[in-house]
Amino acid sequence: MAAVRHWLDRMTETWIPPTHGDLTSPWRFLFWLTRSQSRRVATGALLGTLWMVGLAVPPWVLSRAVDDGLVAGDTAALVWWALLLLVVSVLNALVGIARHRTMTKIRMDASFRSVRATVWHTSRLGASLTRRVSAGEVVTVGIADVYTVAMALTVTGPGVGAVVAYAVVAVVLFTISPLLAAVVLAGVPLLAVAVGPFLQRIERTGGEYRVHQGRLTTRLVDVLAGLRVLNGLGGKGVVAERYGQDSQGLVNRGYRVAGPSSWVGALSTGLPALFLAAVVWLSARMAATGDISIGDVVAVYGYVAVLVVPVSAFIEGGGDIARARVAGQRIIDLLNLPVTRDNDRDGVIPTDGGPLADPRSGVVIYPGRFTALVAARPAEAVAVVERLGQLSTDPEAGATWADVRIDDVARYEFRRRLVVADNHAEVFAGTVRDIVAGRLEPDDVRIRAALHAAVAEDVVEALPGGLDASIAAGGSDLSGGQRQRIQLARAIYAAPEVLLAVEPTSAVDANTEAAMIDRLREARRDSTTVITTTSPLVLDRADEVIVLVDGQTSSVGTHAELLRSDRGYRDVVSRAQGDQENDE
Repeated sequence: MAAVRHWLDRMTETWIPPTHGDLTSPWRFLFWLTRSQSRRVATGALLGTLWMVGLAVPPWVLSRAVDDGLVAGDTAALVWWALLLLVVSVLNALVGIARHRTMTKIRMDASFRSVRATVWHTSRLGASLTRRVSAGEVVTVGIADVYTVAMALTVTGPGVGAVVAYAVVAVVLFTISPLLAAVVLAGVPLLAVAVGPFLQRIERTGGEYRVHQGRLTTRLVDVLAGLRVLNGLGGKGVVAERYGQDSQGLVNRGYRVAGPSSWVGALSTGLPALFLAAVVWLSARMAATGDISIGDVVAVYGYVAVLVVPVSAFIEGGGDIARARVAGQRIIDLLNLPVTRDNDRDGVIPTDGGPLADPRSGVVIYPGRFTALVAARPAEAVAVVERLGQLSTDPEAGATWADVRIDDVARYEFRRRLVVADNHAEVFAGTVRDIVAGRLEPDDVRIRAALHAAVAEDVVEALPGGLDASIAAGGSDLSGGQRQRIQLARAIYAAPEVLLAVEPTSAVDANTEAAMIDRLREARRDSTTVITTTSPLVLDRADEVIVLVDGQTSSVGTHAELLRSDRGYRDVVSRAQGDQENDE
């Protein structure tokens, strides 16, 4: 792990995000990965060339040992050539080791750069990412596609070496026999004719397979996230059966990809064997007629046997590139998702803030108040929060803060001053301290205060290690109410000027809910806090309640005032109170 972290640190120092031109095609993306480590790639190409050309030296040395030593009966010459053969083999082995190490670094660097680019862009997209691309697609891009693209960079080493080695062997064979050289050179168009259709089929079937793989991964993520609910509803078996059917469908598509891939693998072994057989038969006949020497026959056999390596590299590299084109397209599709640039936003919110306004619904949130949004259909209140919190993808939302359009404000500045807390916010694996602190520096005193405000002390006390206790990814080792309180503590710790919370007490009992709201009001005294809820306990403690009907502001007042004057409000609250009593 230390070595990986060191490598990441070195890579990070030279990492520059890809430009728009680098994302116009898979080829340009591959070129960006290559250009980003041009010195290492050049070193890999040089070592690959030396290694493959070096493979052709032993057959030549062996032919000299046969002709100058065995055939001529010269023991000294035989010993000399044998020692030279040993030295050449050792040197080539060392070059091969260096080549392999360099190519491993190239693949690792390409993987890390691709992952870094993906993480960099998804962080810029923020909450809008989930509305544009599925979680399964992001997971598949970050694992399978990144690995596939990185593997394609192998052609920059052995691929270049294969071209040079092929040309060198052809020239050497030409000095022995132009006919033998012509037979070897004829293999290049034969490779293109034999392998080309399979590579095209790999691209076509691989693209279809990749689309369904992303969909199935998305379904798996959704199933795992809702596993507890499925268990409670008794639907786990049905979902598992459906997932199994879809998995079998993906397996069948995988077979269609594996077919041409297996042919490419077979041809990478079979075609060189045909070359070997044809050239050895031809050279043996030429030796029998005296056109070439016995040593030349040995050399020709060695040269053609050596060609197995570059020919295999040609074919395997073609397959890697075909698969990388499919994977690369998926990566650049993600990286090309548009994001608003902060330097295009020049709106400035006054330091003392001002009212938040949503023209679409008529909701106005005044600073320093504890405000509740109520709607018979909770999605209407959530939509208002999304527009005020700049989570909506609607370009015409038009929400303002202190009369400044929020989509004109730099994203970083906006997110620093306003936080949206909802029950779908991710809980990453880590210690309680790191989870509550989030992106801020952890301060144990403030963390404990935030946990107290969220009534989450008992959650921490029940875990071994206190603030150092580990929580699993997604908070899967917590109950729904515990996870909700930890999420609220994280939002409180951020201490934003404005906190927009979506149903922050929906998973707790009435006593805990009352304590949470009282402590939240105390912790955020003189700060702006907005909560979507239908709970009478929360509404009774709000400074102001805004009632939404069909997505529009219907009435505004305190809980007591609205109970007297708004019949629709009374119905919503009564229904919510009845649901609470039934839950108890």
